[in-house]
Amino acid sequence: MILPSARHAPPEFTERTSADDRAVDPYAKLLEERIVLLGTPIDEASANDVTARLLYLEHTAPDRAIALYVNSPGGSFTAMTAIYDTMRHVSCDVETTCLGQAGTAAAVLLAAGTPGRRAVLPGARVMLRQPSLAEPVEGRTDDLAVRADESTRIRTRLEELLVRHTGRTPEQVTADIERETILDARQALDHGLVDHIVPGRGATPATPGAR
Repeated sequence: MILPSARHAPPEFTERTSADDRAVDPYAKLLEERIVLLGTPIDEASANDVTARLLYLEHTAPDRAIALYVNSPGGSFTAMTAIYDTMRHVSCDVETTCLGQAGTAAAVLLAAGTPGRRAVLPGARVMLRQPSLAEPVEGRTDDLAVRADESTRIRTRLEELLVRHTGRTPEQVTADIERETILDARQALDHGLVDHIVPGRGATPATPGAR
């Protein structure tokens, strides 16, 4: 069976118990701790994986928070909305943390975490830009007009989501995505995409306004 290219199967490791040694799937161990990792481009396959995990964890303990770790270059807007709507649907708080990178679609998910519980690691970066079509635009004039309308609708929706979850003005968000904007951890904090920077275990997180 050939898996979609967006998927990555982590190597299993061996866990020694009193009875015997057994192979362990790292993702399964993370799920036991209510941790979900989005570590691939966002497409239908990865969106289904993440939404299934979120729904499962809500079912097992609807009052316990879920931790969503994001390391993704972004991807499909429609696949992102599947994850976004599920995050809003579940009763659990969803803590979000960016490690590595968060491209535009992933940045929306990062910002959509429970207020006060959105974090970024110091070496991570966040990228914002306007949505682009995934393939060359060809076809009849009427079809091209439909695609243009859909592209405008997606951009408008993207701006609405970023305004809602960052507290920036519509004008600021429009300027942010007009051209590719690359933010380091401090800039992501200042842009309202996260609530604090986590420098390491036991260190005091940086919050907006702190230097």
